[in-house]
Amino acid sequence: SFVADAQARLADLRLPAGYYLTWGGQFVNQQRAIRRLTLVVPLSLVIIFLLLFATFGLVRQALLVILNVPFALVGGVAALWIRGLTLNLSASVGFIALFGVAVLNGVVMIAAVNALRDEGRTLRDAILEGASTRLKPVLMTAMVAAFGFVPMALSHGAGAEVQRPLATVVIGGVITATLLTLIVVPTVYEMIEAWAARRRD
Repeated sequence: SFVADAQARLADLRLPAGYYLTWGGQFVNQQRAIRRLTLVVPLSLVIIFLLLFATFGLVRQALLVILNVPFALVGGVAALWIRGLTLNLSASVGFIALFGVAVLNGVVMIAAVNALRDEGRTLRDAILEGASTRLKPVLMTAMVAAFGFVPMALSHGAGAEVQRPLATVVIGGVITATLLTLIVVPTVYEMIEAWAARRRD
């Protein structure tokens, strides 16, 4: 925003012949990095989806795990807003790390429910038992990720302007993604599997 204001103020500046203005430094580096991220982030999500499909063999279950990503995104953005931080390059890198944690928790939950269903449990019983037995692993994964970034989120020393946004994104996103994994994923899983069973019948 600073560069945008400066460019607006200098838009009508008349320079002598042979003189010109260029914008460089951190601004240019950030613009270049964000252009790369616009390619890297969608590509990483596509690769994650393909790996999930290879794991579960069902598009609906792969999409259910990917559902964690928007909820993690909401938590990360909300955490930045609450702390008054901007969405910069380090925050964008934090989102990529956050997506990995969110997807991992979804895989743990759905794999447990699928294993119980393969043993012959009913859909409801498999969901209830799978969600309860995977409560501790999901919470441990989330807490390790969140607490590990607390020192970075609270730092004020050299490099804090890079560390704080990244850590804030991960902590905020892990909270919302974990709530989704423990509450919404089992509920939606039951809905889509019941719908799939009705279609088969």
